[in-house]
Amino acid sequence: MTLRNPHLGIDNDELMRRVEALINASKNRYRITVQVANRAKRRRYDDPNDVEEGWMKPIRRAIIEMSDELTEPEIIGDE
Repeated sequence: MTLRNPHLGIDNDELMRRVEALINASKNRYRITVQVANRAKRRRYDDPNDVEEGWMKPIRRAIIEMSDELTEPEIIGDE
């Protein structure tokens, strides 16, 4: 069963495909997991009063943003 929230514009299956793409593109599964978590945390604390983005959880937004940036190697590359 695929759940789709009209506000997100992305269903759970698509989100899982994006997560898999991030993990597969990274040499280190732990590092990409930490990078996604850090981006979500940073996003959450940057503007806690952001009403427009309140309907999307920070972790979902971080996954979507980072999967869109797969073409930039510094996002998922080893530092």
